[in-house]
Amino acid sequence: MAFLVLTDSSQLISDNQDLAKPVFSDGGGDNPKIPSLRKTHNFIADVVEKVAPTVVYIEIKDTRRFDFFTGHPATASNGSGFIVHKDGLILTNAHVVIGKPHTQVQKDLTVMKLGSSASARPGEFVVALGSPLSLSNTITAGVISSVNRGSEELGLKGRNMGYIQTDAAITFGNSGGPLVNLDGEAIGINSMNVTAGISFAIPIDYAKEFLDACEQRIKLKGNATATKRKYMGITMLTLTPQIISEIIARHKLPEGVTHGVLVWKVVPASPAYTAGLKPGDIVTHINNKPVNGANDIYMALESAKYLAMMVVRENKRFEVTVIPEEM
Repeated sequence: MAFLVLTDSSQLISDNQDLAKPVFSDGGGDNPKIPSLRKTHNFIADVVEKVAPTVVYIEIKDTRRFDFFTGHPATASNGSGFIVHKDGLILTNAHVVIGKPHTQVQKDLTVMKLGSSASARPGEFVVALGSPLSLSNTITAGVISSVNRGSEELGLKGRNMGYIQTDAAITFGNSGGPLVNLDGEAIGINSMNVTAGISFAIPIDYAKEFLDACEQRIKLKGNATATKRKYMGITMLTLTPQIISEIIARHKLPEGVTHGVLVWKVVPASPAYTAGLKPGDIVTHINNKPVNGANDIYMALESAKYLAMMVVRENKRFEVTVIPEEM
């Protein structure tokens, strides 16, 4: 049996002089040789202090719709981005701004230093910054799980590219914000969260290629020789036996659905949104051809003027036609 014995505090201190000394101190207290743990181990705070001024909150206003109470243009969507050039060029995800009638950035910030995603390693600490739920300067931290999670493996948008997988929380709101290393360099662009502890970022080396292509298009001033890509506006996952089992367990699924892609996210005002696609839809055929994975969608997207999709929603089958846009 154990007892808690209360005694006079002065007696306790006199008998145990070491207990009277602070265990931790700011800058070592009376002994300057003892470093402050806050100063030596707050490396995340050091990174945030360095890179936060480069991150922007992007709010999209729809001038065709107005708030009932204020009369101001309604907010169509919001997201994050970061400045990559001294003239104010901002890097973000396409779904944050594409198809929106008006974009306004409310801060004048410094330039983010771009690192190399090729040098990133599994187990390396990273910090994700952004504005989820309109909460600017929101910070999450984690480690890299994989530096080359293939897009064909995940069915994510972006062919021939390996995504950075991390357990740092990435939500729709901080999509477009930077994923930075402990040197304060952007090594990725926050893209999406699949489930708790599994998030993905676009490698910054891929983004650098995109920036070079943008610079070329700016120099050509919209000349037809500039490279353009077709855009549909969905994020998708290739159906695997595990995903099919989960869908069957949660929802009704028609018999015979053994292949296709699951629509994970639909960008508002995108061609897919206009056509009527919704998150949770399963695309089994496109232009009368079976869809076995995301690559089939990408091939059709580049080669066809329109996409006639056979869609499964809950226990119903129907067809929608998506007309892609160039971007």
